[in-house]
Amino acid sequence: MNYLLIFLPITLVLRYAYTGHDTLLFFAAGLAIVPLAGLLGEATEHLAEKTGEGVGALLNATFGNAAELIIALMALHSGLPEIVKASLTGSIIGNLLLVMGAALVAGGMKHSVLVFNIEGARSQAAMLSIAAASLLLPACYHNFAGEGAKISEEHISVAFSIVLLITYVSGLLFSLRTHKHLFAGVAEELDPASSISSTSWTMRRSFVVLAISTAAIAWMSEILVGSVEHAAHSLGMTPVFVGVIVVAIVGNAAEHSTAILMALRKRMDLSLGIAIGSSIQVALFIAPVLVFASYFIAPQPMDLVFTTAEVLAVGLAVYLVGQIVGDGKANWLEGVQLLSLYLLLGIVFYFLH
Repeated sequence: MNYLLIFLPITLVLRYAYTGHDTLLFFAAGLAIVPLAGLLGEATEHLAEKTGEGVGALLNATFGNAAELIIALMALHSGLPEIVKASLTGSIIGNLLLVMGAALVAGGMKHSVLVFNIEGARSQAAMLSIAAASLLLPACYHNFAGEGAKISEEHISVAFSIVLLITYVSGLLFSLRTHKHLFAGVAEELDPASSISSTSWTMRRSFVVLAISTAAIAWMSEILVGSVEHAAHSLGMTPVFVGVIVVAIVGNAAEHSTAILMALRKRMDLSLGIAIGSSIQVALFIAPVLVFASYFIAPQPMDLVFTTAEVLAVGLAVYLVGQIVGDGKANWLEGVQLLSLYLLLGIVFYFLH
């Protein structure tokens, strides 16, 4: 992916020298983010070698989600809350269906059975159910109470955000302290080639790469958000499709590269921890943070009332993932099933106006 770094200077030229090419600028900025997110994921992978599977998955999810968070903050500041909420939905289903699906297909083609800790996976699946509920309940209230309940919806969103943040912190305490053995990985099943210790980066180098790539992603994200509306209009894409599919795929580049690599090395606890953990973090941490941030940086506060299509998409994704991780084993066909659902949802969102 490093060859795509050529789009970094191309983006800057289109933004500051040859203005007026918003569609080209949108694609150039999106392609520039992909290798930057890949570098960010590579740095967190090296950190995972020193911190263990559980902490490594958290680091990858956190820094990998930096792109989504930065893009969302820029869009909020620009007064585009619907694109922000669409990008959150897209990030959740993208991680669960696209990232996890691609990882299972890649790992399953190399290894007939992919084994992971069933208790840890079920714990994460339960957290995903909370994430789905956090989208479903405000949408239900909106439909029952009608348009006149806008102020109440803002209050509900703030209250929900507090509960979600507490739940997320509790989940971190569970996975990193009290029950960290459930997320340590199935040691006897690891591929002998799973170690990268011979080429491991130092902690200092890893954090320097993290800092530089995150700053560059912030810059490219600002340019991406600034061109998204014109690009979507010229290409005949709705803002919802851009947010749910296009922006989410760009933002998930870091999770994609590392999750697939870990699945190929049969480190499924780390691979699933990245895909599922990233979705949990988006729903239980990033969404509440954006709600609070909107009161300071956005023209109007953001709520947690998502569209019916977005709620259904997340619900279907959470249900299918729960079915797949329930037995502690996975294979390539289950990856194909995840990817199939993602394509079906993508088709619906493309034609949804």
